Amino acid sequence: MSDDLKSQYVISRPPLRAEDVSRRIYIIRGHRVMLDADLAEIYSVTTKRLNEQVKRNAERFPEDFAFRLTAKEKTELVANCDRFARRMTLVRNPG
Repeated sequence: MSDDLKSQYVISRPPLRAEDVSRRIYIIRGHRVMLDADLAEIYSVTTKRLNEQVKRNAERFPEDFAFRLTAKEKTELVANCDRFARRMTLVRNPG
C-alpha cells in the first residue's frame, strides 16, 4: 500500500460514549483518575506505548498528571471493582 493510501486509511470505531468513559474514572487520593490501561484502550494504543510517550514528553504534562498506585491502593482497587478481580494476578507492586 502506498504512503498516500496509508494516510487516508482510517479504522472506524463506534463513537466513545460518556458512560464508557465515566465508568473508568476512579477516586484515588481524592482525585478523579483513569488507569493507564483504560486510557490506552480509549486511544487504541498499548499501555506500554502510552507510558513511553508520557515519560518521553513529561514536560508537556502537569506535574501531578500521573502517579503510581501503592500496593495498598492496588489491593483496594481490585477489591472494590469487579472488573479487576479476574486480573488480580496481573497487579504488580510499583517499581
